[in-house]
Amino acid sequence: MATQQRPENYYDIVIVGAGPVGLMLSTCLARWGYKIKHIDNRAEPTPTGRADGIQPRSLDLLRNMGLKSAIMAHKPARVYEVAFWDPPKRGKGIVRTGTWASCPSFIDARYPFTTLLHQGLIERVFIADLEKNGVQVQRPWTIKGFTSDEKANPEYPVEVRLEHVDGTSSETVRAKYLFGGEGARSFIRDQLKIGITHKDPIAYVWGVMDGVVKTDFPDIKMKCTIHSEHGSIMVIPRENNMVRLYIQIASSTDADFNPRKTSTAEEVQATAKRILQPYSIEWERVEWYSVYPIGQGIADKYTLDHRVFLGGDSCHTHSPKAGQGMNTAFLDALNLAWKIHAVEAGFAQRKLLETYEPERKEVAETLLSFDNKYAKLFSQRPPAAADVEAATSSAAPDEGENAFVKTFKESCSFTSGYGVFYRANDVNWSPSHPAQSRAFLPPTPRLAPGRLLPNATVTRVTDANVVHLEQEVPLNGSFRLFVFAGNTPDNRALADLAAGMARKSSFYASFARPDADTISHHEKHNPHSRFFTVCTVFAKPRAAVEVARDVPPLLARYLDHVYADDVWDRQVPDARASAHAKMGLDAERGGVVVVRPDGYVGAVVRLEEGGATVEALNEYFGSFVTRRLGGEGGKL
Repeated sequence: MATQQRPENYYDIVIVGAGPVGLMLSTCLARWGYKIKHIDNRAEPTPTGRADGIQPRSLDLLRNMGLKSAIMAHKPARVYEVAFWDPPKRGKGIVRTGTWASCPSFIDARYPFTTLLHQGLIERVFIADLEKNGVQVQRPWTIKGFTSDEKANPEYPVEVRLEHVDGTSSETVRAKYLFGGEGARSFIRDQLKIGITHKDPIAYVWGVMDGVVKTDFPDIKMKCTIHSEHGSIMVIPRENNMVRLYIQIASSTDADFNPRKTSTAEEVQATAKRILQPYSIEWERVEWYSVYPIGQGIADKYTLDHRVFLGGDSCHTHSPKAGQGMNTAFLDALNLAWKIHAVEAGFAQRKLLETYEPERKEVAETLLSFDNKYAKLFSQRPPAAADVEAATSSAAPDEGENAFVKTFKESCSFTSGYGVFYRANDVNWSPSHPAQSRAFLPPTPRLAPGRLLPNATVTRVTDANVVHLEQEVPLNGSFRLFVFAGNTPDNRALADLAAGMARKSSFYASFARPDADTISHHEKHNPHSRFFTVCTVFAKPRAAVEVARDVPPLLARYLDHVYADDVWDRQVPDARASAHAKMGLDAERGGVVVVRPDGYVGAVVRLEEGGATVEALNEYFGSFVTRRLGGEGGKL
């Protein structure tokens, strides 16, 4: 971020709301040097309750940010399996009818479990990181109004009026951007007159209770979905011996449905006791209890002018049972953060911001479609186990499977976070992309633009440490170039790639750091450019890699990012070079994988002798960066 002088009340961004989406956005931008005004209308972070599930992909992200250890220090519960309980074949009560991995082995997750910890503790981890970077959340303040006018002020077009919640003080600030992360009752969304489209007219009223219980129910430490003749309940283990129970109180399909229907904690406890029969349950204490209506809705727009944006619950509302709210919010914020950074740091054209809404809105629509189906199935009275067994015995495989269980299994990839993908656009290459070089490799099931880079384990050459390749570059706002160098004897293609990258008009050299000559020798990630980090992976044992001989000087400057692909992987047990195989790349010829700052693949290019590899990369980056590439150079 440029450091030009500006008035004290001018900010790069004003963020309203200090829940998961606002804190993630603020944390990313604060680390990358932006001036932030961040407000929240609550006097303190969430004390209890609210969102509590961190899915496997989100835990990867938090690790990449260096925040995972602080969260795990709270000793959260970990859900590896989900148990299903239903009415028995004969008689009354409930029986366990099956279990299923929370994150099955076909999903190649580093952390194949859901982490459960209340939102307030998670918020405090982000707040502590913000404070290290000079940002304080201003509380309890609220937004009273705003305008956005690029004609009147092209650089700081947004004027925001803020006020202390008790009305004793107020201030007006200017900003380049305004972000609304205030939740379902978003003032900013209302002021923009952006509507919410409800995907299904059916709404539900849910009771949720956190507490410490005494019970003989055997799966109280597991995530459970329980259906009985008395209703449905979901059990979620929590930290500090707590358990969360979700109980449906009312549905709009009920004859006497009232969205404002409520129940006391005692009434919900009585319902839970009936559902859990023949098992008993008593509460030693109740930490938090709430009743709230849930309807699946999505905002019609996430922005009108690419200056004022919405994210998180301001954009999408759904039931809490699948544990997706906080995780979706994190990825909304991350998607917007790196794009704002790329634009404001002078790397990308402003049109990059136009990809935020379509990328994230489609994910929200997929989530709502799943959630709608999930909520309906959860709310239905299931057939008895005997009926399921009879149907299964005469049906093709899985045809007779309980519909709820089948939906749960099918959705694992999406709910874990690994199944999220983005469609083709300027940063996700496809055959219809403006870059048409023959050197682009087509999408494959293993490696496709718009999907996460597959996890891979390799050996770092410089110190022989076995490392997780996808975690080696921290969340630094840079594109990541993974050069899979294969195993050719002289590797002329690698030398040609480095020579092409060194040319002044290349995608790489065009964005060289002006202070590169003074950068510390120990700078691992951005010695040449703030916009690129380069990793080189050889398809041979570490002992066979000699950096001085095998790695061109430009790539060798990233000494800590030179790796040997020599670690066996159970996902590709017969592969000689597992990381190459997991990417679907030839172990002899390799390839270059461009990964966006958020971990999603942008493009895959052949690694070949001559200039074709760099020319393809110039075409790809040239479709959205601010400089002309491959020619005379200069700004667009």
